[in-house]
Amino acid sequence: MGQSLTDIAQQLKVAEHRTRSAVATISSVKVQLIFAFNGTGKTRLSREFKQLIAPRADSDEEAEETALARTKILYYNAFTEDLFYWDNDLERDTEPKLKIQSNSFTEWVLQDQGQDQNIIAHFQRYTDEKLTPRFSPDFSEVTFSFERGNEEQTENIKISKGEESNFIWSVFYSLLVQVIAVLNVAEPSERETDQFNQLEYVFIDDPVSSLDENHLIELAVDLAQLIKSSRSELKFIITTHNPLFYNVLHNEFKDVKFKKYLLNKHDNGEYDLVPQPKNDSPFSYHLYLKAELEKAIETGQLHKYHFNFLRNILEKTSTFLGYENWGNLLPTTGDGKPNPYETRIINISSHSKQAGEEVTELTEEDKRVLSYLVRQINETYRFKSSVR
Repeated sequence: MGQSLTDIAQQLKVAEHRTRSAVATISSVKVQLIFAFNGTGKTRLSREFKQLIAPRADSDEEAEETALARTKILYYNAFTEDLFYWDNDLERDTEPKLKIQSNSFTEWVLQDQGQDQNIIAHFQRYTDEKLTPRFSPDFSEVTFSFERGNEEQTENIKISKGEESNFIWSVFYSLLVQVIAVLNVAEPSERETDQFNQLEYVFIDDPVSSLDENHLIELAVDLAQLIKSSRSELKFIITTHNPLFYNVLHNEFKDVKFKKYLLNKHDNGEYDLVPQPKNDSPFSYHLYLKAELEKAIETGQLHKYHFNFLRNILEKTSTFLGYENWGNLLPTTGDGKPNPYETRIINISSHSKQAGEEVTELTEEDKRVLSYLVRQINETYRFKSSVR
């Protein structure tokens, strides 16, 4: 029987760790790790959880953010990234600036907590020490420069989407470092500030968009080490759609009281939070993808995002087999090359917005092609079919 996101948020809130020793004990769960595909509802779950822990008293967004940052829960999700946007009016030839919308969260981090230099340091560590952010005096915008050698700098550049995501994450991460350090002082009266004393939860939703694998692994390891350094009662919930990020965290948290789950969404709009065995190997997500894809083929419930599933399977399989391009695994035509149409439809469908976020119907021809490709891959590479 499915659940609502509110039900699942409540389940996360009351999660307990039980031992099976002669003297059984029950304790709170320090870390809960959730894998879910894009479009499943991770960000909505973070909002539901926030509402459960610190309900909004009214419709005032500013009041909401203040309560969020200063009382019981701190969270990072897509709405955090929405606080930043580019001002790059090409018609007026203005300098590209990353603008910061006026909000209590960033004002609190930058002005009240003085985290600007720490943010710069974290950002450069994950990107390039020659790439330097500069905050305006009122912290309303950021410009970036790049040192090219011989003490020459290129000023006011527009950074990549991955670098932008990394910068925004560095804002949150710098605050989290401070929060954990402050709360690690056991005696509240001896802490440098009492602003975090009521904090109970940190909810982190997908901080890895647009990051390359090296920086993604580094970020995951650093985050895990930081969380493991926390000696207070602070509890952490992390959701992600990225299997590599999930697997790194899974391995890092093996010696911590943690639970891991798979979040599923049903066609009727209900959800399941499926516990994953703690001592199991990291989530073999490509096999799960293939099982879901084959089930959709069998029932005829194929949608555009299933092409994204297929591409993920091809990418991981090609890496394992030593191919440079996933297209090398596709069936070939008479000239020994993959069918351009099949390659193109996988690319278009897996890169479109609808691939991960919307349920979009396929034409009968697209369904035929998708079914054919899955069948050919199973036969060629001897995958075990999950459909009997």
